[in-house]
Amino acid sequence: MDDDVAARTLAGPFGPYHVAATERGIVAAEWLTTEAAFLQRTRARLAGRVMDQGAAAARLEGALPVLEALLHGEPADSSAIEVDLADRPAWDQRVLGAVRELGWGETASYGGIARRIGAPRAARAVGGALGRNPITLLIPCHRVIAGDGTLGGYGSDGWADGEERLALKAALLLREGRAVGRRAG
Repeated sequence: MDDDVAARTLAGPFGPYHVAATERGIVAAEWLTTEAAFLQRTRARLAGRVMDQGAAAARLEGALPVLEALLHGEPADSSAIEVDLADRPAWDQRVLGAVRELGWGETASYGGIARRIGAPRAARAVGGALGRNPITLLIPCHRVIAGDGTLGGYGSDGWADGEERLALKAALLLREGRAVGRRAG
């Protein structure tokens, strides 16, 4: 924990999983990065916000049992965990809210998410919003796949390389009982 953001690093099956909270809820969570880089990105997003450190720490502590279960590959209901997307554009909030509704082992296509939020021609824009998802696992963008049933993409250019990100997406889906292949060549 730091003096300006409530944060923890948890042991995960794919390396350290970093998570941070504000008094509103979980604001950031990611892996395949360093703790220093994670905290730097999170602080930059929260610059200028005044936080109730005690409430932020309580939000983080309250989320830990669910996060631990998810990290261990156990289905867990994360719907009661508040997330803080206040700094995200309205479009991203709509997309991430719809993705958050996907249950354990459930997948949807980028176009399917676009249709769910009333923007049926915006599959690419959905992909852009998912690439900016600041809260991996609790907002399960790994459950969004290409319309042809293959993996599609995963993550932004900010963490790991493309192959590592796709391998992680495939592994997360497999833990949920979904084997999803990659596009040929």
